[in-house]
Amino acid sequence: MGSNLVHLISAVLALSVACTCPAQNFVAGADMSHLKFFESKGKTYKDGGVTQDALAILKKQGLTCVRLRLFTSSAAQAAANPYNYINNLDYAVPLAQRVKNAGLQFYLDFHYSDTWADPGHQAIPSAWTNLTFSQLVQQMYSYNSNSIASFKTAGAMPDYVSIGNEITSGLLWPSGEVGGSFENSTQWSQLGQLMKAAIQGIQDASAGGTMPKIIVHIDRGGDWSITQWFFDNLNAQGVPFDMIGESYYPFWHGPLSSLSNCLNNAANRYHKPVIVAETAFPWTNSFWTTTINGITPSLTGQIQYVVALAPIVKGVAGGMGAGVFWWGTEYQGVNGVNEAGFNTTSFFDAGGNLLRSANEYGQLTAPLNLNISVADMGLVLSWPLSGAGFSLTTTTNLTPPVVWSPLPSTIQNTGTVYWTTLPPDSGPQRFYRLQSNW
Repeated sequence: MGSNLVHLISAVLALSVACTCPAQNFVAGADMSHLKFFESKGKTYKDGGVTQDALAILKKQGLTCVRLRLFTSSAAQAAANPYNYINNLDYAVPLAQRVKNAGLQFYLDFHYSDTWADPGHQAIPSAWTNLTFSQLVQQMYSYNSNSIASFKTAGAMPDYVSIGNEITSGLLWPSGEVGGSFENSTQWSQLGQLMKAAIQGIQDASAGGTMPKIIVHIDRGGDWSITQWFFDNLNAQGVPFDMIGESYYPFWHGPLSSLSNCLNNAANRYHKPVIVAETAFPWTNSFWTTTINGITPSLTGQIQYVVALAPIVKGVAGGMGAGVFWWGTEYQGVNGVNEAGFNTTSFFDAGGNLLRSANEYGQLTAPLNLNISVADMGLVLSWPLSGAGFSLTTTTNLTPPVVWSPLPSTIQNTGTVYWTTLPPDSGPQRFYRLQSNW
């Protein structure tokens, strides 16, 4: 047996003992808010050609959390226009029970509207329109408290809660609207009062259990200047929250470098974990027809996007990148429904078949093991996508103080793993580890 191979085998033995890293507490989430809607339209979900529960399919891939939105819509509104109004409490509670029963975490996304709320739409619920501002504050307390109590009673307590959806321009317009002609201290004060009442309601309803992590979610993942404007003003109101959520869609919000800049600056300035609360990328070019930030909409392109996004979030300063949520994960085309192209960005194709990108995405939560093997060309080191944002380092001596040096090797990604090949080395025995870049 040659001396180089003996060296490689001894290195392998050392690696298997010394360099297994623990799993990271990182969320790989999916918005599945319309799952029951699509099921009611006859849509099914398949893994390997076998129809299964979509939640079980995603959990098997490694996803850990499901996000569900909540509207204030009435039963009549939901019946008349399901796609745009169905996500009320009667719809969401049973779906949340399914999420919990599947062994997944649950992220509740309050919209505070009868239908979609976003930066351009924050319409006050129709049943609240005649309330005075002080009554509206009390209503926010009661509504949030009662809603959380409903989920708690059903055994579906949220793990995370957003106080509004993409509230860059505030919520419950015009009372809680900010920016533009509503950019003044009175409006920010009113927004703060509404949000604090909501959070207090959630806290009181959570008594005796675990308080959900409170997320404030805006839509400016590629825009640090607006992010700073919003959170500087919000912090001035004393609103207590745990995490910052940003929507980032590469076809709307610019290059990934802008996302990296925004997330890192937010983590450094506000000292809170940051998540990408919404993102997606097309698996076909039937709606988004052109290259997006250098990646072609395709089955391969969707995987490439996941691989490119991973080190951006995993590499946030101080380890403050807490997770990612894929939006419209369950979408499939339905005749007569305007899905704004998101049926082409889901993790299931037009026939409900699971796409490879879901498995890649699930690797964000895989145990971070440094795997080793011996090949003709040398030592092969590999690790899962959960190691995005980490560097491969080496040392010849484990006696403290240990000095780990970066390896100037070419790192590649194929499928669900990073890997590199190191040539045979007749020098001293070496040890290897993955080291965070923050």
